[in-house]
Amino acid sequence: MEVTCLLLLALIPFHCRGQGVYAPAQAQIAHAGQACVVKEDNISERVYTIREGDTLMLQCLVTGHPRPQVRWTKTAGSASDKFQETSVFNETLRIERIARTQGGRYYCKAENGVGVPAIKSIRVDVQYLDEPVLTVHQTVSDVRGNFYQEKTVFLRCTVNSNPPARFIWKRGSDTLSHSQDNGVDIYEPLYTQGETKVLKLKNLRPQDYASYTCQVSVRNVCGIPDKAITFRLTNTTAPPALKLSVNETLVVNPGENVTVQCLLTGGDPLPQLQWSHGPGPLPLGALAQGGTLSIPSVQARDSGYYNCTATNNVGNPAKKTVNLLVRSMKNATFQITPDVIKESENIQLGQDLKLSCHVDAVPQEKVTYQWFKNGKPARMSKRLLVTRNDPELPAVTSSLELIDLHFSDYGTYLCMASFPGAPVPDLSVEVNISSETVPPTISVPKGRAVVTVREGSPAELQCEVRGKPRPPVLWSRVDKEAALLPSGLLLEETPDGKLRLERVSRDMSGTYRCQTARYNGFNVRPREAQVQLNVQFPPEVEPSSQDVRQALGRPVLLRCSLLRGSPQRIASAVWRFKGQLLPPPPVVPAAAEAPDHAELRLDALTRDSSGSYECSVSNDVGSATCLFQVSAKAYSPEFYFDTPNPTRSHKLSKNYSYVLQWTQREPDAVDPVLNYRLSVRQLNQHNAMVKAIPVRRVEKGQLLEYILTDLRVPHSYEIRLTPYTTFGAGDMASRIIHYTEPINSPNLSDNTCHFEDEKICGYTQDLTDNFDWTRQNALTQNPKRSPNTGPPTDISGTPEGYYMFIETSRPRELGDRARLVSPLYNASAKFYCVSFFYHMYGKHIGSLNLLVRSRNKGALDTHAWSLSGNKGNVWQQAHVPISPSGPFQIIFEGVRGSGYLGDIAIDDVTLKKGECPRKQMDPNKVVVMPGSGAPRQPSPQLWGPAAIFLLAWQR
Repeated sequence: MEVTCLLLLALIPFHCRGQGVYAPAQAQIAHAGQACVVKEDNISERVYTIREGDTLMLQCLVTGHPRPQVRWTKTAGSASDKFQETSVFNETLRIERIARTQGGRYYCKAENGVGVPAIKSIRVDVQYLDEPVLTVHQTVSDVRGNFYQEKTVFLRCTVNSNPPARFIWKRGSDTLSHSQDNGVDIYEPLYTQGETKVLKLKNLRPQDYASYTCQVSVRNVCGIPDKAITFRLTNTTAPPALKLSVNETLVVNPGENVTVQCLLTGGDPLPQLQWSHGPGPLPLGALAQGGTLSIPSVQARDSGYYNCTATNNVGNPAKKTVNLLVRSMKNATFQITPDVIKESENIQLGQDLKLSCHVDAVPQEKVTYQWFKNGKPARMSKRLLVTRNDPELPAVTSSLELIDLHFSDYGTYLCMASFPGAPVPDLSVEVNISSETVPPTISVPKGRAVVTVREGSPAELQCEVRGKPRPPVLWSRVDKEAALLPSGLLLEETPDGKLRLERVSRDMSGTYRCQTARYNGFNVRPREAQVQLNVQFPPEVEPSSQDVRQALGRPVLLRCSLLRGSPQRIASAVWRFKGQLLPPPPVVPAAAEAPDHAELRLDALTRDSSGSYECSVSNDVGSATCLFQVSAKAYSPEFYFDTPNPTRSHKLSKNYSYVLQWTQREPDAVDPVLNYRLSVRQLNQHNAMVKAIPVRRVEKGQLLEYILTDLRVPHSYEIRLTPYTTFGAGDMASRIIHYTEPINSPNLSDNTCHFEDEKICGYTQDLTDNFDWTRQNALTQNPKRSPNTGPPTDISGTPEGYYMFIETSRPRELGDRARLVSPLYNASAKFYCVSFFYHMYGKHIGSLNLLVRSRNKGALDTHAWSLSGNKGNVWQQAHVPISPSGPFQIIFEGVRGSGYLGDIAIDDVTLKKGECPRKQMDPNKVVVMPGSGAPRQPSPQLWGPAAIFLLAWQR
């Protein structure tokens, strides 16, 4: 049966110390996770080296009061000072499967509003080694008057790595070195130092035809293994060569099936073939098998360049390109150009006139044009000329020129574009030339020069075009900062002169330009007009929400200000208190002309006038609300997180006390704090202990303290603290306190390590042993663990209590050692006593050794205590005297016996100054584990008064 913390928790009298403890933030970066090299102190601001794909974990350790907020940012590298856009607001930065691009300098910024922020940085170096790439290049040169040729081969090995890789060249199994003989040369080419190594075989000899291996290594940094690539050099080694089954330019009709073959004509080793398309991927439905590319039912969108590439890492890749053109035509347009020489913009008899016709086609140069007048083919004459490729017009444009225009030249002209012999439909465009054919004018309809709409509504901007023919209207924005239209285009064509906008937003406000196009009409200077678009939107106010604190009886002024809106004015302001409408406050004359804020004044704050106020501000388009929470409530306490050693453990009783400290936020803002209500609840429990703590006048920055005792190891507790004033309860603050074991140099005070904390009091696993100690409790034990060995619980007998043990099952072997090393202690006394409990139960128990590592002159380990064999299913205590001559560490060494029934455990390690007690523990007080056949007899010295009360209560 559980006993709640209401019964177990005792509180000692409250203490209060007056001092200003507000302090600026300080920060330090600690690294954890899968670092390649972990420094002894685990805290460094130098370089953090990690293998690509591992987990990066950085922790920003902060001090300062109030508790600083932490923000992580990163620069792209040492040459950049710009932060990335993404930030992490957390004390711990964790990156799973880190990539090489995530290396760089990481910044931890801690700020708490006191002084300047603290900024610390650490450079993360991501280590990696890619697969090497080996390419072969050959040269042949004539020597001695062309009597014979000399062949030289270059084997080039390239790799991406960090740190720079070391290269080893091998011929067969023999390692090659620079200038090993006259035929071998190894060097680094320029501009690729550390990433490329070249093996040069000069004046190729028969023995040079062999297998060559390039082995790359980063010297096992971060455990990255070496990598290698091998190439077989023969007298037939040659670069790839290609030819195509079609011409380099292939013109086809839409709907045809296209097949292109890329044929190998040389290459050893056999080259690999690959097809690609530019721009973009291969068309949907295209099939590339080896050197054959098939495109069924080809369409105009499939036009482009298709590349066939052959590679075999010898010489340069071979590449052949096919330019596939699928016949198509679209966008037929015409232009009317009056007499250019006379700079005319109108059609006049006696002057020259040019009609132009153009279509967008593939292939453009294969398009043919034919002109008709009044339904009949136009006849060439001295006054009627047809030209092609006018330099003043787009490429492949047909123009019909009328010299000295006569009345008989009036009529309807038609231009027809076609692909002779191709199944592509013809395109035509028609233009009428008469006395009524006049250049365009453009204007904005009356009342439409300024368009005002509400945000989210559709809008229509209109320009009217007159003239014959009527050209399309092109829309653009005049604003330089917003050059693009809402559609994302610089220019948008509308055939009827109307620009339609769906769901306009405030950033669409501005001036829009409409102008006539120079195609499908007169080729003259564009006519233009402008339309102003005003987008109205509801007001934005500040504060959107505000917490207003004031002492009872003092005046309160509430102000709701207009930040932006269209129109930019307050049409009305309505105040409510707890949802009830308030009478309008008196209007200040100065603010009545152009009101940009609304105010409400409370002459004296009372309990009845405390509550929620809201001000609804309108500008005739919409409304926005300022919310004010007005009260005389005290602000929340500010927990102090920098208390030195807040946790104090007690021997054997498995209890601990905690020093809780805090300050009161803005105590002078409201009435004085009279007392605090303290609530303590063990996590995963429902009941809580509640106590009122009276205080005298609390000043800003004054550190308040309360000591919680009889907390149960290793449980965590939720603490809630609420200030009370004459108004009533203030804001509550909560935090979780955890049991942490001491990591200090030994002193005369209690310093027992119960291994309840994951940091295990600063103990570390020795890197030179065979296996590690394991931390576990009865709840984390493997249910399939070996029976008849190891303890079922720790020394306290509770299932939550942790201990350290060695697991001797497979793959452990006889004589394997596991070492647990303490922190480094500075010797300040001649004698010390190491006390600990051990459990050695099982028929294959090996040995448990206690060693002392002296740090005076190097690391020297000496045996201080040893015990072997089965000692029964009991926890027993040992006291070992030591006399170190300088800084020292203690080491618990577990040695595996002859079989798997040999688990050894330790718990409750104490290191104290002075000699050990002469009298060893009374055997009657040995703790016998449940199931061993002996009764369990807890003693007051072992369990403490709380446990005695618990036993009596259970009876």
